[in-house]
Amino acid sequence: MNMVDPADTLLGAYGLTDAADRLLSADAPLAELQERCGGDLPGTLAIPELLALVRQARALGLRIARGFSAFDGDAEVSGFARIHPLGAEDGGGCEVLVENWQRSPLTPPSAREFAERIDAIDRATAEVSARLDARQRLQVLDARAPDAAALEAAALTAPGTVWSELVELVGITHHQPLHWRLLDGAACRFAGSARSWRVRLIPLGADAQNPSGFELLLIAEEPLSAGADGPDQGTEAEGPLETSPARLVGTALTPVLRQPVQRIIANAETMRARLAGPLRDEYSEYAGTIASAGQHLAAMLDDLADLEVVETPGFSTAKEPVDLADAATRAAGILGVRAHNRDTALVVEGERGTAVASAEFRRVLQILINLVGNAIAYAPASSTVTIAVSPAADNRVAVTVADEGPGVSPEQAARIFDKFERLGRDSDGGKGSGKDGGSGLGLYISRRLAEAMEGTLTVGSAPGGGALFTLELPVA
Repeated sequence: MNMVDPADTLLGAYGLTDAADRLLSADAPLAELQERCGGDLPGTLAIPELLALVRQARALGLRIARGFSAFDGDAEVSGFARIHPLGAEDGGGCEVLVENWQRSPLTPPSAREFAERIDAIDRATAEVSARLDARQRLQVLDARAPDAAALEAAALTAPGTVWSELVELVGITHHQPLHWRLLDGAACRFAGSARSWRVRLIPLGADAQNPSGFELLLIAEEPLSAGADGPDQGTEAEGPLETSPARLVGTALTPVLRQPVQRIIANAETMRARLAGPLRDEYSEYAGTIASAGQHLAAMLDDLADLEVVETPGFSTAKEPVDLADAATRAAGILGVRAHNRDTALVVEGERGTAVASAEFRRVLQILINLVGNAIAYAPASSTVTIAVSPAADNRVAVTVADEGPGVSPEQAARIFDKFERLGRDSDGGKGSGKDGGSGLGLYISRRLAEAMEGTLTVGSAPGGGALFTLELPVA
């Protein structure tokens, strides 16, 4: 039996596990950490970081040597772990030697890091989000909660309104304009929802004292109660339940699933940001992956709900003057952070007032966000996405989105707007290469929305290569 010399434990701690990953014996530092993590001696190894290494070494039958860190409740323990799996004749467990054992007090995050973590968690849990200009006037508002549908409708009919005029601020008697710091964290209520909401105002721009705009988040203080799908829920419940698959997912399942999915995202963001204590980098990355998967699932739920809407017989949209240059600028602003993360430049071409369509602003913005988001995702990093507006033939106006990627082949263009077609890209390294991970509904829904507004949505090749999507709408 090839045992590690116990003398080596003078600079660390030594332990022995069995084939069931129970810690049979351990030096004082390791035994104390085992107890602080809720385990017993002897007992199942309760230190998650060491347990993962022991299981890996035992499963592979290979020695493992790597750094590790753990949280013992009061401080961070770190060292270099050497795991030596033993043969069946020696019990089938592992020898564990932790060298350079160190225990250091926790280093609290800086005020800026802590604020950024809180912002990330609030973004994940917010059920209403909006973009405001520097004077706190609404540019666009999106509500994911059924009981916030009335608020979204009110915002749509009153663009440019100071956001606080659409809600009732609790405990604040002064009238706007108020400094944003006085409103950040305030409680509010609004028509259509019986829940209490918390306000988050996050300044945008390099100078927080003179922000260029704000990100508005409304976070519910309690989850939506079962069956509370909005002000008209009682009336709908009395009628027959539509049992088609799209109706089942969009109407019945989406409101039920949205809350737990958002909780998963929030908890994963908490772990990723290490707000619950120190965490190894790989586990923080795992939590980030979980959060990304949750956000992907939430987006798919939204797509399924939109799919039900656009496929409802008699679906129609509102008709109002929509300045396409204004809509393009807002879409670029909403996706600015995503573009910045890929070092992608968003360029808007066209003067305001030169292309005004007869359409529904919210639906036009939805289409543009989808097109620009796809262009950012599939075009090469450090490239340019151009959004251009202009008059078109036959008393119509147009907005185009062009990227600098490899473009779309005629075969791909023929099916790119099909339902569940993931951008019509093959997985052979072409544009997208199957990496989008989307539901395959975004472009299908966008075309159905364009047609509902008596317009068209087409794809072609941009000058110099790349994909060129064109949305044409009737002129106002």
